[in-house]
Amino acid sequence: MMPHPINTQVPLLAAMPRLTYPDWIVIAVYGALMLFIGWYYSRRNKTQEDYVLGGRKMNPTSVGISLFATLLSTLSYLSYPGEMIKHGPVIFSGMIAYPVIYYVAGWWLIPYIMKMKVTSAYEILERKLGLSVRMLATFMFLSLRFLWMATIVYVTVDVALLSVIDINPAYTPFIGIILMLVTIIYTSMGGLKAVVLTDVIQSAIFLGGAVLSIIIICLNLDSFTGIFPKQWPAHWDTPRLGFNVMERTSVGNAALVIFTWYVCTTGSDQMAIQRYLSTKDIRDARKTLRVSFFSSMLSDLLLALLGLSMLAFYVKNQHFLLPGQTIYEQADTLFPRFIMIGLPAGLSGLVISGLLAAAMSSMSSGLNSVSSVIAEDFLKRFRNPSATPPDPLRLVKQLSYFSGGIVIVLSLFVSGVQGNLYEVVMKVVNLFVAPLFVLFFMALFVPFATERATFAAGLIAVGAAIGVAFYGVFGITILWMMPCSLVTGVAVGVLLSLPDRFLLKKGQSRDPLKVSE
Repeated sequence: MMPHPINTQVPLLAAMPRLTYPDWIVIAVYGALMLFIGWYYSRRNKTQEDYVLGGRKMNPTSVGISLFATLLSTLSYLSYPGEMIKHGPVIFSGMIAYPVIYYVAGWWLIPYIMKMKVTSAYEILERKLGLSVRMLATFMFLSLRFLWMATIVYVTVDVALLSVIDINPAYTPFIGIILMLVTIIYTSMGGLKAVVLTDVIQSAIFLGGAVLSIIIICLNLDSFTGIFPKQWPAHWDTPRLGFNVMERTSVGNAALVIFTWYVCTTGSDQMAIQRYLSTKDIRDARKTLRVSFFSSMLSDLLLALLGLSMLAFYVKNQHFLLPGQTIYEQADTLFPRFIMIGLPAGLSGLVISGLLAAAMSSMSSGLNSVSSVIAEDFLKRFRNPSATPPDPLRLVKQLSYFSGGIVIVLSLFVSGVQGNLYEVVMKVVNLFVAPLFVLFFMALFVPFATERATFAAGLIAVGAAIGVAFYGVFGITILWMMPCSLVTGVAVGVLLSLPDRFLLKKGQSRDPLKVSE
């Protein structure tokens, strides 16, 4: 394959090559493969449980890779290299928290979840606390995942594709619609089985694209060690140990963020819980978690090396930077631009397919999860008892289209959030992560928790997250948004439950679920 022609003597905007026919063919083949998988599994789903949970007997290794691919998304695929370029490697030190996360999630959270044979994770909250808490959790989850999917569409189209495709920005909503439609079609046809298989394929594509880019840059620099800076770049943050709510980057902060996010997501997010429930028992659910963690650690290392590679490449080839902007200012778009600058024709299409794969693997899981939650928590509960019940499988499929439309509309507003890509993800996507887990923590681990106190705790946790993310209360850095929100919510819930329990005169304390494997 011939490389894209590059004129190294002119500014980037004049030199940017376009996608070739081999690139477009690769992208088209990728899209057709995703649709074929959806069609294939559409003939094998007989019930709503088959569609939503894969019949509760799916392979834990495949499900673990699917969980990893779901939680990675284009947001991490682009924001992590950009974070490395702009702020340095400190954020990746959070990987030291993985062993602790595995213990907490695998031995404290998953057993409780697997004990209860539910379709929607939020059924657990109603059984333990009441309907209002379940409805609040459902609202938080839907808000979280709709904003998450909207951000993925925005990032994939506005940040990634516009950096590599010469197209009028006015057409970006239409590109987003096409991306969402393909995802909706194969998701609505095939259900969770199609989602898991496509996630496995998509993981191989986007991780392969990262490896390929690193190899090509190493060849360009004549050695693997050439991607490592010879001295600490002046624009990188100075690494510090310990915890500090006023500092953006420290090893302790990074580890705390990773720990909080993973524990909260594992214990309260329907997308994660749905994966565990699709396996046959606790042992397989733990294996799913373990495979997901190993995959995440591998991808974190690859994306860190990818960020270093991009930094080294553009330091050596500064004529490829946008005129008047530094590497620091362009950090989030350097990798998408490299796809067109540094990769051979055909391989550019493969790596662009990787960007699309990272987006679609997450959106497919998101659509599958939000559709099942809307059907289970709203429509089934509040439908007219005298009306003929709709076909559950058909209903969930129709909800996928409805959810996709909401995502497209929300994606048009994400561009107004200030900050680099990593900060946008923290502010928009992670806003409800900790408040949602507050509700589950109260239900599972606080035996005297009451419905009213837990409801209030969830709302106050959301307020704390908004205060840190958008108003910088007390000068607290954005990385502490989730820990502060979690601690605030749990503290309020515990303190309010004690007098509320007394006032309600409920003498019998509710123990957490007793689990036996």
